[in-house]
Amino acid sequence: MNSRYALSLLCAAGLAGAVQAAPAASQAAPADAAAFSTCLSQLRGQALQQGVAAGTFDEYTRGLAPDMSVIASLDAQPEFKTPIWDYLAALVDDERIADGRQALQQWQAELARAQAQFGVDPATVVAVWGVESNFGKKLGGRPLLTSLSTLSCFGRRQSYFRGEFFATLKIIQQEHVRPERLNGSWAGAFGQTQFMPSTYLRLAVDFDGDGRRDLVDSVPDALASTANFLQRAGWKAGMPWGFEVALPAGLDTSGAGRRNKRPMSAWAAQGLKRADGGALPAGDLQAGLLLPAGPAGPAFLVTRNFDAVYSYNAAESYALAIAHLSDRLRGGGPFARAWPTDDPGLSRAERRELQSLLIARGFDIGQPDGLIGARTREALQSVQRQAGLAADGRAGLKSLQWLRDNAGQPSAGINAPPAN
Repeated sequence: MNSRYALSLLCAAGLAGAVQAAPAASQAAPADAAAFSTCLSQLRGQALQQGVAAGTFDEYTRGLAPDMSVIASLDAQPEFKTPIWDYLAALVDDERIADGRQALQQWQAELARAQAQFGVDPATVVAVWGVESNFGKKLGGRPLLTSLSTLSCFGRRQSYFRGEFFATLKIIQQEHVRPERLNGSWAGAFGQTQFMPSTYLRLAVDFDGDGRRDLVDSVPDALASTANFLQRAGWKAGMPWGFEVALPAGLDTSGAGRRNKRPMSAWAAQGLKRADGGALPAGDLQAGLLLPAGPAGPAFLVTRNFDAVYSYNAAESYALAIAHLSDRLRGGGPFARAWPTDDPGLSRAERRELQSLLIARGFDIGQPDGLIGARTREALQSVQRQAGLAADGRAGLKSLQWLRDNAGQPSAGINAPPAN
């Protein structure tokens, strides 16, 4: 997503790259509409200084109205913190692995050409594509001009969003893209691999040779642009992102962290081995010890290539999802060590099954889509109370198993469906 705002999106949704369908635009109060109009007038001069033509600004801001729901998204604090085992269970599941392998085959020639030019292997590029937009199936539905103009005039970080708003106008101007093709997240990320507009201007490439950098409708352009991003972020060809390791008993992990890199020889001297029992690579390759769930969970030594993926969306859980999915696309298996929980996370298929079972019990939560939103969590809390489980609204294996075991039985205390 290339945005400091991406993490709150991912936490709130419980899925990276699962761009939500846009709700209806929030009707602005008269005072907000007036303030918005004044703000746009003031922004015109700044836009022209940034290289936006006067005609472009006037044409594409004429008729714009603010969508105040994006301000609510900007200010929202995630109500539900996603455990990393839930996060990865939904992002690196059998469906995404199968779809990713199909994508590797379908776009083999383009990916090989991108690797030759940018040095990034196909599996990593496809993993980003899969996590960011589910291979182009979830591009986002919010008009960028509406979202970014609103964020430029209201709320926090207006200076940042003004830069993205002007960048969007320059994309329309330079690439001759119609604004209706520029839809994405509330924060402005768009396209097959969810670039921010300013990132597009810096790093997008025309890889299909049609004279345009099209990250929405051209898969070759999107994949090559992602490879270019990763190369510019420091990706080194032939270097692994890292790997899972086994920790020796009694290891002092107080200095763990991806930034605290040491030579592999130093880690080997402390007794670390690969999770499969093999020795660490010889030499002075620098790596940091990543413990996303603490010493009791899976442990990883991560290199600068992991940092390059991290720069795409500054969250270690996101980078680990990309790294792990890329390994699975190459034929690797699940992590050797289980997550430290007795209630594992659910795949998207299992989440849809859970939602279907909730619907069968009379809960009005919409269609089973695998996205665990507020209505699904509220319904789950009701079921969890009946089941004697912690009523936290979390979609874990225990809740799913209880629903399976009690399918067809009425839900106690359901007098009305949960509110949306």
